[in-house]
Amino acid sequence: MAVRPILVGAVGVSLLLSACGPSRPAAPVAETAPAAGRLQVQLQTVADLKPVPATLTTRDMADARARISGVLVRLLVKDGDMVHQGQLIATVKDDRIALQTGAYDAQVSAAAAQAGAAQADLARTRDLFSHGVYAQARLDQVEAQARSANGALAAARAERAASAEQGAQGSVLAPASGRVLVADVPAGSVVMPGQSIAKITAGPVVVRIELPEGEAGALEVGDTVQLAAEDLRNAASQGTIVQVYPSVTDGQVIADVSAPGLPEDLIGQRVRAKIKVGERRALVIPRRYIATRFGVDYVRMVRPDGTASETPVQTTGGPTADQTEILSGIRSGDVLTPSVAR
Repeated sequence: MAVRPILVGAVGVSLLLSACGPSRPAAPVAETAPAAGRLQVQLQTVADLKPVPATLTTRDMADARARISGVLVRLLVKDGDMVHQGQLIATVKDDRIALQTGAYDAQVSAAAAQAGAAQADLARTRDLFSHGVYAQARLDQVEAQARSANGALAAARAERAASAEQGAQGSVLAPASGRVLVADVPAGSVVMPGQSIAKITAGPVVVRIELPEGEAGALEVGDTVQLAAEDLRNAASQGTIVQVYPSVTDGQVIADVSAPGLPEDLIGQRVRAKIKVGERRALVIPRRYIATRFGVDYVRMVRPDGTASETPVQTTGGPTADQTEILSGIRSGDVLTPSVAR
């Protein structure tokens, strides 16, 4: 009879020890995937996009250059100003030209005096010739002298006009209508003929892309180019190739892309662009099937028994803004259900 109390005590101790030990978590209950909104993942053909360097620019660039050497006495524009074709934007002055023009003025006056004297001598000689005082030879000689004096006067006037025109070339005019990009030559600087005083945009704004010559066959007029809208102040996310330049520069082929609403005040800005270089097969799903938590993307995959489980996936941007391409984590034929926000 003494054994029963011992057994009862042992059972009690074992129960107490089990109560103090760690409890096992309950097995998770599988969640049944809803029937609505299920999507079977299938491979589909998408464009193979390649990032290319691109720059916001204009179709052409015009340089307002000095035509004579001298001192830049006035600069009438600054960076960012809008100008129209033929507008005066700077003045270059060379004092030697003014002195030269003054010298030609004196030559014109002297030639005009000589021509006047020759004309008066010719008039007298003709009168005396008509009265038989001078012979024909004398008249011919005086007429030749008068013609020579008139020719000298015309030459002096032409030289004076050429000098005045050279001085007028000190006016630097805008070669095209557009926006001044660079006007960094300060007033008082000595400039030389052909030196750029200001750079001006000309033509419509475009995105200029560059592509290695080995892939030039991928560029065709009318093709669509993906643009980063945030780089263009959300102006456009797609553009169209409007021109492919036939020359190759440093192993690069250049093309111009037109898009609506391109900004005109950030010429030279770098833009992220992607062009189509071919096609490939990929898994593309709507973005609503993706849930992101702590930087990891998940999809809810439907099992054969109808329950749903979350699977991490690696993603990248899809063909459109509301699509996502799956790089790894699922395969063709898997069934997904829309993600649940948590």
